[in-house]
Amino acid sequence: MPELPEVEVTLRGIARRVVGSIISGVTTREHRLRWRIPESLRRDLPGRTVRAARRRGKYLLLDCGEGHLILHLGMSGSLRLLPLDAPLQKHDHFDLLLGDALLRLRDPRRFGAVLWTRGSVDAHPLLRHLGLEPLSRALDGRRLHALTRGHRASIKQFLMDGRRIVGIGNIYANEILFRAAIDPRTPARRLSLERCRRLSASIKQTLRAAIRAGGSSLRDFVDSDGHPGKFQRRYWAYDRAGAPCRRCGASIRRILQGQRSTFYCPGCQR
Repeated sequence: MPELPEVEVTLRGIARRVVGSIISGVTTREHRLRWRIPESLRRDLPGRTVRAARRRGKYLLLDCGEGHLILHLGMSGSLRLLPLDAPLQKHDHFDLLLGDALLRLRDPRRFGAVLWTRGSVDAHPLLRHLGLEPLSRALDGRRLHALTRGHRASIKQFLMDGRRIVGIGNIYANEILFRAAIDPRTPARRLSLERCRRLSASIKQTLRAAIRAGGSSLRDFVDSDGHPGKFQRRYWAYDRAGAPCRRCGASIRRILQGQRSTFYCPGCQR
């Protein structure tokens, strides 16, 4: 957390203001995030124009011409567009100044990242091994079926493997599998082509629904305007252990898979 929907919501919120803006300055109050924020950003970024903004998995990429700023929200981060005189709050670690506004990173747990690369951003060590974008046309039932062949891991753990499909974390893996009516313990290689078609459709439907709802806000996430997401109100399975299934009435169960909580309905998911 944040997962792909929250990052996509953030991207859509900041792109309208950031793209085309000239970076006028950089302020770093805490360099010690997951990786140290480079001191050189204060020298390298001012005067550059943000040409484009896009998402790759859970990473936000700002194209600045001769290089890219790589932003990651970690486990508790958010990016907000604010006026220059916005009061500081605890955990406000980094500001990108954009004329009469700023883009501010707040990260209580400091697992986020602010990095700079001059080479091909897709070849960066953090990005070059990432798998398929789940909302792209490249991921359909047939491609998912091919990807799962030979994998003994459970389908839930497969969905969370960013080397195969990017951006799906624990929350949305639970929700995707519920909507697809697939038991999360099922070995990935045992899914038929028909079930993979159903699963690929569920991946897209679930993630798009979450994006429309502004993502999920369980603790710290807010969008670029400071608004929390609402998708957590629509969970079918996640964090509902012991509650009746909204489809069949069976009790939602909780198990551990790969040291992460899995929630599923024994009546609906087979």
